[in-house]
Amino acid sequence: MTYSGEVTVGGPADVHELKDLMITKIAVGPMNNNAYLLRCRATDEQLLIDAANEADTLLGMIGGDGIASVVTTHRHGDHWQALAEVVAATGARTYAGREDADGIPVRTDVPVDDGDTVRVGRVELTARHLVGHTPGSIALVYDDPHGHPHVFTGDCLFPGGPGRTTRPEEFNSLMGGLETKLFDVLPDETWIYPGHGNDTTIGTERPHLAEWRARGW
Repeated sequence: MTYSGEVTVGGPADVHELKDLMITKIAVGPMNNNAYLLRCRATDEQLLIDAANEADTLLGMIGGDGIASVVTTHRHGDHWQALAEVVAATGARTYAGREDADGIPVRTDVPVDDGDTVRVGRVELTARHLVGHTPGSIALVYDDPHGHPHVFTGDCLFPGGPGRTTRPEEFNSLMGGLETKLFDVLPDETWIYPGHGNDTTIGTERPHLAEWRARGW
């Protein structure tokens, strides 16, 4: 089956199979949050991005192999409702952006800064700190050596624009980070996995940057 990235709450997961990494996407909870399970194909180690809701659903997706770690992309409550239960069941290490860690009611074992590496088995993800949606939001970039990059953006980038901000300075900060750390350095083929809704690509969104700047959201 071809991966589409289109998932619905209560529906099946969708699996994006890369040469070194398997990415399983599922939608959970009343705010239609996306959670992503990453599995290193060489070692079978697993990492979960955003234990957002429905712990039983997430643990069912994780399966008997468990997870080594769970990354919370930012501190907003809809992205960590199942975190405590998932960590208790799996013993996973917890990662979050340093500036958001205090806003997550589960201890962050590894505070993450811009440029830090987060590993799942032999696969490396690079953290990009994006300020604006929250002070400590992070995106995770997988630069696939066999193809184009893949980026897990949390609520910082969606199809059609950046994540929600409440003040002009927050919007300007988020747009600046998106431009310099993602759009300026990643090719159009880069696949974007957001915190809610459908996936997109850098190339699909790039032509609209000036439009977003002009509208201010």
